[in-house]
Formats: sequence, structure tokens, C-alpha cells
Amino acid sequence: MKNIVAAALLCCALGSLAFGATTRIDKVSFGGKEHLRLDQWARANSFQWKWATKNDLVVWNATKRMQFTADSKRAAFNGVNLLLSEAVRAQNGVPYLATLDLTTAIHPLLFPPKVRARSTIKHICIDAGHGGSDPGNREGRELEKKYTLLLAQELAAQLRKAGYTVSFTRSTDVFIDLPVRPDLARRRNADMLISLHFNSSGGGGPEARGAETFCMTPARASSTHARGEGANNRNFDGNVHNARNMVLAYEIQKAMVRDLKSEDRGVKRARFAVLREATMPAVLVEGGFMSNPSEARNIYSPAWRAQLAKAIASGISSYRRIIEP
Repeated sequence: MKNIVAAALLCCALGSLAFGATTRIDKVSFGGKEHLRLDQWARANSFQWKWATKNDLVVWNATKRMQFTADSKRAAFNGVNLLLSEAVRAQNGVPYLATLDLTTAIHPLLFPPKVRARSTIKHICIDAGHGGSDPGNREGRELEKKYTLLLAQELAAQLRKAGYTVSFTRSTDVFIDLPVRPDLARRRNADMLISLHFNSSGGGGPEARGAETFCMTPARASSTHARGEGANNRNFDGNVHNARNMVLAYEIQKAMVRDLKSEDRGVKRARFAVLREATMPAVLVEGGFMSNPSEARNIYSPAWRAQLAKAIASGISSYRRIIEP
């Protein structure tokens, strides 16, 4: 199974790089990671580019705009933040982007993969984070597990209203082992898995705020967030849908930032168990910070959670429109 996954991912990567292949694109190594000349790639693919400042690069065409910063992993695609696996490099005024970031972060958004003809995205499995003996983040008497379950119920209502079939990994205050959650989605033939969480600064003060969405880290890539993932960076089942994972995460993050005016903490990658073992497109949503007093009031508000659920459902529907034939 792992060899099949690796072969499929390699074919996808090579297919993506074939776009604009008639133009020479130089490649160099930084820190043992292959990078390609971003200016040459831009010209090969009919994009314009320029240094907007000494360190800030803009690449654009009529409908797409990408922003990169030299010596930083931070990027943006049409105004939505992305966290790359490798920093963009600049050498003698020439920008270089890691080939792995191009194939797994940028190309899926430029050229979204389509599902098979006559396939539809119908069944959504919702995972309310934590539960039972695992309370998640705790702020005073408020427990994350309570609000992820309430959000899951509100998201289910929004999705059913939009015509989707919905199932849950948990519908009550019980603990479900992390590897079991994606397996439940698999056994129910779900078309995607959405794991819901709320953040905390972990003693870092009340200033941290905003929404972020995680998808599975590609093999051999660095995660944005290493919590609980271990050191193994091989292929997992969750890597089969790398491209769709990125599109789904991006569309949900875009909808939360747009509809809720949440601070944009970006699309990130991690090898969380719920993503690592998923055999369908899967993302983990952090809807806000319980440690931030203003955001905590929102999280505890049924009206605001309904708005958050509506935004997530909107992102799911946008993803569906993009990848269905």
C-alpha cells in the first residue's frame, strides 16, 4: 500500500511540473532541498512577477496573485495565508521556491484535481475534537470538548440544509481514540473528514487570535505544527489526497477569514493522527482561541458558532464546486 501511495504521489508531482516544461527552469539546492527559479517558472506559466520590496515578491496573472517573502515560509494565495514547508530563497536578486512546496501547496490551488466523472461529494464525517476523559483546552470552567461538539452539531445542521449526508465520530461526550476517528469515516464511506477544534495560547498570553486550518503534511516535507506527530515523515494513507487536502483547507480557511473577519493564521500542515490515517480528504479546523477573551466570548456564543459553522459549510461547498467535473 505504501509503495502504491508513493508511486501515485510521484506521478502527480511529475505531471504538475510538466506544465510549462518547454521553458528551462533552473534548480538549485538549499539545505539539501531542491528549489527552482521562481521567476523562470512564472514566465513559463504566463505569470508576471516583481519584487514589491527588497524582500517581498509578487507573482500574478489576471485571476491569481501569490505573495512570497525571502527567507520566510509565509506566503499568500489570493489574499489567504499559506505556510510553506521551506523558506523562499533569494540569491543575487533571483527568487527560488522549494519544488516540494510548488507541487504540494501552489499547484493544487492553481490546477485543482478533479474527481472522477459522475462522482459527487455527498457524505461529510464531522469529528468533534476531544471528548470524555480528554477535555482539550481548558479556560476556567470552560472545556474545549463541549464547544467542539456544539459546533459539530451546528455544522451538521448547515450541511444537511445544503443537501449533504452527515455522520459524526462522536455525538456525545465520549472519548474516541485518535486513529479510530478516521477509521470511522472510512467505514461509513465518507467523502471527507472535518475535525473541529478551538485553540489556546498554552500560557503564552491572551493576545493570540485567529483561525487556522491544517491539512496533512506531504512526505519528506516539514510540518508547520509538530504537536503529536512524531518524527516520521514517510508517506501515510493521508498523503493519497495531498492535492485535494490543500484545496479543501484553503477553501475553508478563505471562508472563515472572509465571512467571520477572523485573523488569518493561514493554511498549515501537520501529521496529526486524524489527518495521517484518513483515506479521504481531511482537514483540522482551529476556529479561534479560547485563551483570547474576545474570541472566547464568540466561541461560547451560539449565534457566533452558527456563523462559524456556516462559513465552514461554505468552504466545503466551494471545494465541491471546484473539484467536481
